[in-house]
Amino acid sequence: MNEKGKLRNLLAECKRKALKFTQIFVLSCSCSGDPDDASCPAGTACPLGILNLSLQLAKWQHTCLTLNSVQERKNLIYSLPTSGGKTLVAEILMLQELLCRRKDVLMILPYVAIVQEKISGLSSFGIELGFFVEEYAGSKGKFPPIKRREKKSLYIATIEKGHGLVNSLIETGRISSLGLVVVDELHMIGEGSRGAILEMTLAKLLYTSKTTQIIGMSATLNNVEDLQEFLQAEYYTSQFRPVELKEYLKINDSICEVDSKAENGMTFSRLLNYKYSDTLKKMDPDHLVALVTEVIPNYSCLVFCPTKKNCENVAEMICTFLSKEYMKHKEKEKQEVIKNLKNISSGNLCPVLKRTIPLGVAYHHSGLTSDERKLLEEAYSTGVLCLLTCTSTLAAGVNLPARRVILRAPYVAKEFLKRNQYKQMIGRAGRAGIDSVGESILILQEKDKQQVLDLISRPLENCYSHLVQESTKGIQTLFLSLVGLKIATNLHDIYHFMSGTFFGVQQKILLKEKSLWEITVESLRYLIEKGLLQKDTILTEKGRMQKDALCEFKEEFQYSFHITRLGRASFKGTIDLAYCDILYRDLKKGLEGLVLESLLHLIYLTTPYDMAFQRDPDWMIYFRQFSQLSPAEQNAAALVGVSENYIGKKASGQAIKKKVDKNIVNRLYLSFILYTLLKETNIWNVSEKFNMPRGYVQNLLTAAATFSSCVLHFCEELEEFWVYRALLVELTKKLTYCVKAELIPLMEVTGVLEGRAKQLYNGGYKSLAHLANADPEVLIRTIDHLSRRQAKQIVSSAKMLLHEKAEALQEEVEELLRLPSDFPGIVASPSVKA
Repeated sequence: MNEKGKLRNLLAECKRKALKFTQIFVLSCSCSGDPDDASCPAGTACPLGILNLSLQLAKWQHTCLTLNSVQERKNLIYSLPTSGGKTLVAEILMLQELLCRRKDVLMILPYVAIVQEKISGLSSFGIELGFFVEEYAGSKGKFPPIKRREKKSLYIATIEKGHGLVNSLIETGRISSLGLVVVDELHMIGEGSRGAILEMTLAKLLYTSKTTQIIGMSATLNNVEDLQEFLQAEYYTSQFRPVELKEYLKINDSICEVDSKAENGMTFSRLLNYKYSDTLKKMDPDHLVALVTEVIPNYSCLVFCPTKKNCENVAEMICTFLSKEYMKHKEKEKQEVIKNLKNISSGNLCPVLKRTIPLGVAYHHSGLTSDERKLLEEAYSTGVLCLLTCTSTLAAGVNLPARRVILRAPYVAKEFLKRNQYKQMIGRAGRAGIDSVGESILILQEKDKQQVLDLISRPLENCYSHLVQESTKGIQTLFLSLVGLKIATNLHDIYHFMSGTFFGVQQKILLKEKSLWEITVESLRYLIEKGLLQKDTILTEKGRMQKDALCEFKEEFQYSFHITRLGRASFKGTIDLAYCDILYRDLKKGLEGLVLESLLHLIYLTTPYDMAFQRDPDWMIYFRQFSQLSPAEQNAAALVGVSENYIGKKASGQAIKKKVDKNIVNRLYLSFILYTLLKETNIWNVSEKFNMPRGYVQNLLTAAATFSSCVLHFCEELEEFWVYRALLVELTKKLTYCVKAELIPLMEVTGVLEGRAKQLYNGGYKSLAHLANADPEVLIRTIDHLSRRQAKQIVSSAKMLLHEKAEALQEEVEELLRLPSDFPGIVASPSVKA
């Protein structure tokens, strides 16, 4: 097959996302496609120029890609309804940047699962077209990234890892190598500490690189003008949706269609016609059984529930009243799903799923392990499962569309639904290429009627900066990194930088009592008091003039700032500044008597501080686990400040006079969970032992792996902590994979979780090289419940990872053999090599 044919096949995945293609868009470089054409921006024969790649696109996509702002590489924000085909436009622009302009690209996505899904989907592009696809999520990702000789890199990152990547490129003077940054779900800039981190990333890009193009996309944006001003961006929007969406409200037996032209925002559509027994009326007062049986099993349905427990209850209730006929639909495949769920869970199976899956129903929430969620998502995507009861997180996560979406109530937990959340949920209705129409039905009680009518008619919520609100994760972290990266080192420059942030744009709305100037000064004082920054006496002419103008802050104008050793360690480790001094003290204390006979002491030091606040221990379980510790492990507990006597008194309900730090006690309890998990590597057993949801246990493990990586970077900057470095490298690996050593090479491949790794290992695929050289067709026959698409993605991801490792080694060899630039007696040029 020729190159053009290969590329067409590779882009089939993208094409599938955009239905009703109406135009042809010819994507090519500015060069003629002639290998000798010197006009190519890359300076060599342009791959896309040669291929003259033709893609079928929807009209809006063609319009967006041919905007003057895009052609001139200006920053762009674009907004369309969910399922409108936004990602395809971004992927075309990313390919153009990598192949035509020969620049690296960063794509920032909100969640680890979406990063992994994107890595799996794009690795085949990289293999065929000659660029790297690198994962930056959890504890994965190298800072700074490996500097490639020829091939360019597509970095796919979570919000936090994207920030770390940008910092490392600025620090090493390589930020100009980043040609394009794409941000999906741009509205998340207004969501808590993660929004503050995203804002910092974009502000630094705007300030340090005038050649990096920024493209943001979202389905739920309202106050776009503020974002435009911040990003200095053009704006494009369209209401295009490949599948028509019809919105309905259900009140009692009546179903009304949402109609903006109607006086009260809705018009009567029909009465629900379903014969309910007295028992069913009691069990299902909201008529969920009637609503779902109108579409399943031939079509798919999502039911969004307010809580995790409600998801499970609703799934069971619906299955109680489904006829036995539903069991016959794809019966063999459903048994295969149950078998695979047992395989990935060491023979365990959730009793609720055991009852619901035979009827094609399952629940989906964070209480499941990532292995379980992935398997259920695959089963739903292939039509084996026809109904998922889920929490709102599914709406913002992986793409699982449905013919009908039902909102069980207008609440997320106890909070009333926001317009943005509502739009995200109903956006899942209608599957491109399968359905001609999508439906959403919001069930409401009479008491909520007015609030719901307001909900469906009001505009989307505005997006506001959280940079100052999230102080230790926001503005203070920003100032520390500005000084650490030498972006801005005096008060005037730091204030100037702040004026250009999203917060700076919105300061008139957000600041009521203090000015931006006062907040800037206060934050710098906090960093000095915390021992993270120090003052250097300096007073420029510019500063002298500013000083006179703002005499209230004369003192600060006499100084520039430099970062301390603790400050640099906190900045490089991306440690929340609320905990950096506590971490330093804990590590220092650990040096006095680090217990290395077991991993418990080291695990305690890498247990995330913020998770200690989330739940209190079960004292009886705590005491039982404590009493089973070896003398060395009890010594480790005593060193951190927790005694068996204290836990015993708490378990028996006795009064305790001695004051003990609750955070230390809670943190040690979490350490027990992690320690048990590393010893047993079975989430189900540990979940049962500590009476905690298995999903929570896995989230704790993931958070600990990430924090362990952060602590490692923290220690690398402080000479006195040299002893921790080698220990933490190994611990981070153990926490990241938490499996037997032989499975780790397989789990390095994106998308291969523990259950799949076991299947592959048992099938004879025991190394990365085995997977990279595997035939997808043979894999399908060897591994149970593996689709052709998944097999191809696993092989592509393995090939990509193998190529990355081989290239890194090759570059290391060449660097080793290269003649040093300072070799005596020679005027070295970059071309001179050994």
